[in-house]
Amino acid sequence: GMRLNFTIDNGKIHNVSLGQGQEVVAERAMEVAAAEGHWVILQNIHLVARWLDTLEKLAEQHSLDSHPEYRLFMSAEPAPSPEAHIIPQGLLENSIKITSEPPTGMRANLHRALDLFSQETLEQCSKEAEFRCILFALCYFHAVVAERRRFGTQGWNRSYPFNSGDLTVSVNVLQNYLEANAKVPWDDLRYLFGEIMYGGHITDDWDRRLCRTYLSEYVQAEMLEGEVSLAPGFLVPPRMDYQGYHQYVDDNLPGESPYLYGLHPNAEMGFLTVTSDRLFRTVLELQPKESDAAGGSGSSREEQASPAVLDEILGQLPEPFNMEELMEKAKEKTPYTVVALQECERMNILTCEIRRSLKELNLGLQGELTITSEMEELANALFYDSIPESWTRHAYPSLLSLASWYADLLLRIRELEVWATDFVLPATVWLAGFFNPQSFLTAIMQSTARKKQWPLDKMCLAVDVTKKMREEVTIPPREGSYVHGLFMEGARWDVAAGSIADARLKELTPTMPVILLRAVPVDRMDTTNVYECPVYKTRMRGPTYVWTFNLKTKEKAAKWVLAGVALLLEA
Repeated sequence: GMRLNFTIDNGKIHNVSLGQGQEVVAERAMEVAAAEGHWVILQNIHLVARWLDTLEKLAEQHSLDSHPEYRLFMSAEPAPSPEAHIIPQGLLENSIKITSEPPTGMRANLHRALDLFSQETLEQCSKEAEFRCILFALCYFHAVVAERRRFGTQGWNRSYPFNSGDLTVSVNVLQNYLEANAKVPWDDLRYLFGEIMYGGHITDDWDRRLCRTYLSEYVQAEMLEGEVSLAPGFLVPPRMDYQGYHQYVDDNLPGESPYLYGLHPNAEMGFLTVTSDRLFRTVLELQPKESDAAGGSGSSREEQASPAVLDEILGQLPEPFNMEELMEKAKEKTPYTVVALQECERMNILTCEIRRSLKELNLGLQGELTITSEMEELANALFYDSIPESWTRHAYPSLLSLASWYADLLLRIRELEVWATDFVLPATVWLAGFFNPQSFLTAIMQSTARKKQWPLDKMCLAVDVTKKMREEVTIPPREGSYVHGLFMEGARWDVAAGSIADARLKELTPTMPVILLRAVPVDRMDTTNVYECPVYKTRMRGPTYVWTFNLKTKEKAAKWVLAGVALLLEA
């Protein structure tokens, strides 16, 4: 712009930041510029959704007979999801598009974090060594929390809007606290960064623990002696000048890998698998819908949802549980029978919906009922091998494809049938088979509380991982319950050592041995050398949280926190 003699000062650039009432200003600027051959910059056009159609029309009008030097520049933030796109097609098609992508990878992010400061920043604190050391560690921490999002829910349970302001404000706070205190207030600093500056964005307790753990690993007194590594083989650097730090990153930061975040390499595989699955599903959904388009060879939707297929699915579905009969049989309402009855009841609701919707679709396909949008959705789901929305509403969280989900459903029913014949707990209980695993875990505590006359609110579950797999367990425990069907993500269970160990490459969710759960008074709980491990229903984590199991560890728990180690009820 300067070189061509277009500047804001000489009036040849009109810069309008859109928002409240600025549309008129923008329209006037475009009119003048089109006539005089000026440039117009319209910023943040995504803020004026209602005006965008007008903008599209004006842009088109002015493009026809305007001054040859007239140019229009527009900026907008990307939409968070495909449904939220509001920029009109015409504007997108007729413009040259430039996107500003955030940097990816640790090296780019770390340089970018350092770029927020300068040599002057480094010189403005009287406790120079401490300030530089902690500033560098904060830059690394900032890059880690931003990039960890790449790893999906194993990175963060939810995604957070961390931004460069978090880092610059933290560095200001750091400087003020160092100036105001004779000694470095390590605990205060970690608290301010972890619970307030960055923690202020965080809404999930496990994510908060992760954030805290990073800071306790990175920001500690030992860093002044050069003894703290931010990643394997990457130490906090000694006192340097500003350019020196950039150089240090280039010379010493190991190549991009999950290790830089404290994660296991498997985390990348899991994340890439999810990404490619999503891509293939999208491609599948873009396929032509009609059978003749498939050249008569592929299976059409009609074949996938033919009366024969529907009959086969229906044929495998057992009859609903007879609740009156079960109530009769379960005269003694123990905590366990209450859970069993609740589960049978919820299973009935789900199987009735499956039966109803399939029968209805069957009549629709045979021309006896008018096809509704709900029937179409069901037919589409069967075609794409995904779980129909009307079924998931009554079901439990699951990431399986329809075929695997249905097979799993039949196993759950089978398990309930066995349990409901005499209400005697199986030798080992399939924890993943419940709609509500929490209620079963609570029942373990309730039944112990009744037996031993202990107050329920002073109790918790003690978790002992046995050395046996499911097939080897034939007798129930003396007290409590054996459970199976759990998987570990982020690490594995070492049976011989009786503790958590590093995952093996390519084993993303190794099966856990049978686990003994017993109720014990809180004050008798052994909390030494344990990792508090969250249990989730699926890899989605977050809202599928079930319970916390204390697992033995020979290494410090922080390692497993950073690795995002969790137990899952679905592999």
